[in-house]
Amino acid sequence: MTDSNALLPLDAVRRVEPSKPGKGAPVPAPSRPVARVAVDNPLPHLDRPFDYLVPATMHETAEPGVRVRVRFAGQLVDGFVLERVEESEHAGKLTALERVVSGERVLTGEIAGLARAVADRYAGTLADVLRLAIPPRHARAEATPPSPAETTAAPPEPVPGTPGDAAWDDYPMGPSFLDALRNGRAPRAVWSALPGAKGWAGAVAEAVRATIDGGRGAVVVVPDGKDVALADAELTRVLGDGRHVALTADLGPAERYRRWLRVLRGQVRAVVGTRAAVFAPVAALGLVAIWDDGDDLHAERLAPYPHAREVLALRAHRTGAAMLIGGYTRTAEATQLIASRWARPIVAARATIRSLAPRVHPAGEDAELAKDQAARQARLPSLAWRALRQGLESGPVLVQVPRRGYLPALACQNCRAPARCALPPTRLGAAPGAEASEPYADIPGLAMAATAGRGTKQSGLRLESEPSSAGPSSCHGPLGLRGGHSAPYCRWCGRVDAGWRCPNCGGHRLRAVVVGARRTAEELGRAFPSVPVRTSGRDGVLATVPATRALVVATPGAEPVAEGGYAAAVLLDAWALLGRPDLRAAEEALRRWTNAAALLRPGAEVVVLGDAALPVVQALLRWDPITHAERELAERAELGFPPAVRMATLTGSAAAVRQMLDETRLPDGAQVLGPVPVDEAGRERAMIRVPRGGGAALAAALKGASGVRAARKAPDVVRVSVDPLDLI
Repeated sequence: MTDSNALLPLDAVRRVEPSKPGKGAPVPAPSRPVARVAVDNPLPHLDRPFDYLVPATMHETAEPGVRVRVRFAGQLVDGFVLERVEESEHAGKLTALERVVSGERVLTGEIAGLARAVADRYAGTLADVLRLAIPPRHARAEATPPSPAETTAAPPEPVPGTPGDAAWDDYPMGPSFLDALRNGRAPRAVWSALPGAKGWAGAVAEAVRATIDGGRGAVVVVPDGKDVALADAELTRVLGDGRHVALTADLGPAERYRRWLRVLRGQVRAVVGTRAAVFAPVAALGLVAIWDDGDDLHAERLAPYPHAREVLALRAHRTGAAMLIGGYTRTAEATQLIASRWARPIVAARATIRSLAPRVHPAGEDAELAKDQAARQARLPSLAWRALRQGLESGPVLVQVPRRGYLPALACQNCRAPARCALPPTRLGAAPGAEASEPYADIPGLAMAATAGRGTKQSGLRLESEPSSAGPSSCHGPLGLRGGHSAPYCRWCGRVDAGWRCPNCGGHRLRAVVVGARRTAEELGRAFPSVPVRTSGRDGVLATVPATRALVVATPGAEPVAEGGYAAAVLLDAWALLGRPDLRAAEEALRRWTNAAALLRPGAEVVVLGDAALPVVQALLRWDPITHAERELAERAELGFPPAVRMATLTGSAAAVRQMLDETRLPDGAQVLGPVPVDEAGRERAMIRVPRGGGAALAAALKGASGVRAARKAPDVVRVSVDPLDLI
């Protein structure tokens, strides 16, 4: 609806001026001559539909949901037709639509309403959400007629030799959940998946099959492409070829848009994909499912920063669809849904869990330390070596390393101060320095010496370098090593700092603070020379590995699935996960550990290098993530942190954040924490906390304050984020 002219800024008032003399007034459409258009404009004070005149020449094509071009504030911009009406509440004359980009109705009414609800929840704009929901148009893919196989929408045939609900038989509530899906009901469940070879993807595929059998569609959202591939294979096995589509960012614009159109046109009723798939336009939606909702990949990086779990919950509530939140662990947010009785738990019997879970041993047990006194300082104590050797006798073993790279963090060997870049900041347009021309010897062990440039003197295992001074204009980025024969490089500016010297003590020797995955793979390759070593991480993610003996070194989230399961696993450097300054550090550590341990064979051995007295390690030992999640939720409720409350953050320059706080009309009961500095650039962050029932009022207040700043063209941007993952 267009607001009155008194509330519109000058540029928006000009939008509804009649056409210039000489061009001729367009003839209105014979019926419903007014189109309400969502204009692609991110300004929050203009986040509303605008009325445009529909010319008679566009009467047949300017239907709700199509893309149009309109004149807004003197410029041609994109937009979507939301609806056609007979009259406009605007008193003046309306500007006509410039043209209809395509007759394809890409914005359905259900997705338009969902986008509006997401924008309101996260204090964002409809235009920002629609950019996430509707992929860019690809004219050739839109014009290409579908093949006969793609237009066939017959129900899937039963898969020979495949029991329909086998994956859910181990859960007491599983069969009733599938029965509710087949009968068109809308159960909402938080599913604690069992570890083992059956896997989660088959159970999700059976839930989708039950939904389709009931005549409805399904949307499945997973964290990354590796999980999409697993779910895609299981859906193909259960539903048959061509009965669903997989949507990922790496498909390319044409193929992704072609698959998205198949969903829009009703040619398929099931979709699996990453976080962008939450807006897939599935007709007659009956089930929304999300796997591993604690993964930070489910949080959108673009404004208004929605989380896939929250968007799917909104969609399930608005459409009356069922919802399934699955994972090997349980997040505090999912536990909150159970506590509020919005969802019910699906959990296997305790005896079943014990029969399928691996045997977990902490390397820090007192009895183990008594046998191996050197284990206190060793990165791989004897318990871990025994597990690796015994596991390799019967198949592949998994080694999880929290950090990627070779040696991503270095420190002074003498005073332990973090090693920082002493080079001046890179000038604009200057290329980063190349690696030093002379080779540097690889130094075994954790205490690493600095590699040097010319004039280096090598003595034993220590390398000495010429000193270099760090002036006040130094880069100060963290130093790391890319390999055993490379010089220290700055992880910020990318240049080599071969002549580094500690500014605190004057020392020139370096030691490793954190050992990355590539360095770990190198060390294990030396320890087991006859065993192949496979790595999975940033440089390349493996989806599966064969059942042959091998050492698989992977970073969290990149662990490949082994045929028949891993024979053993070692979870390295627990302190690196638990020591992060993050509200969710313990929850995230347990999630990463269980995701890796769940890939093992039943009863296989897992060694975690962590203190057995920690509650999170105890939860892994007992394979009891539910109790840990309930304790986590209780502690957050006591301290006043999400999800027990709703919280928003304001991040920007100190003056801008304080000014926005002064101008925001916060709801009753709101508490302001901060602002406090967040970086060396002078930015600050303030947190605003309200009870759970005040979340909508808080979002509306922050959006109004953002609109005021945008209307007066405030120079400094303040980022508004509602319920962010990186709260602390």
